[in-house]
Amino acid sequence: MEKEVVVTQEGLKQLKERLEYLIKEKRPECTKKIGIARSYGDLSENSEYVAAREEQAQVESEIMEIEEKLRNIKVIDEKDIDTSVVSLGCTVKIHDLKFDEDMTYKIVGSTESDPANGLLSNESPAGKALLGAKVGDTVTYKSVNLGEIQLKVLDIKA
Repeated sequence: MEKEVVVTQEGLKQLKERLEYLIKEKRPECTKKIGIARSYGDLSENSEYVAAREEQAQVESEIMEIEEKLRNIKVIDEKDIDTSVVSLGCTVKIHDLKFDEDMTYKIVGSTESDPANGLLSNESPAGKALLGAKVGDTVTYKSVNLGEIQLKVLDIKA
């Protein structure tokens, strides 16, 4: 059984846009590069041809990966988000007790994860620790680099 891919509406939109770009723009660009490289002659010593074929393989691999994700996708409906506890799709404001700073993250599936931009995976150590927590709860998780981290939940929104 394939792993369910959980995304927000925005994540679904981004996946579809990326797939469309790869199919409509990147794939034809690779085909053109291969054609140009073939015109240079001997393919056994043609580095442009080898590079173009490698790029084509990467593009095709990414297309297949995105198509597989789309076959197993579950979109989080913002109307169904339970804000009484931290759950997928919610935005949570937390206070890091170790570094004495407030942060806000949207809890998303691993496909959309981008902590630097406020998107925290539900599969990350912090994400796992936060799931199910209520406002006022303090959760603890172990960071590989920083040791034990404690986060206090300040607010939960859809």
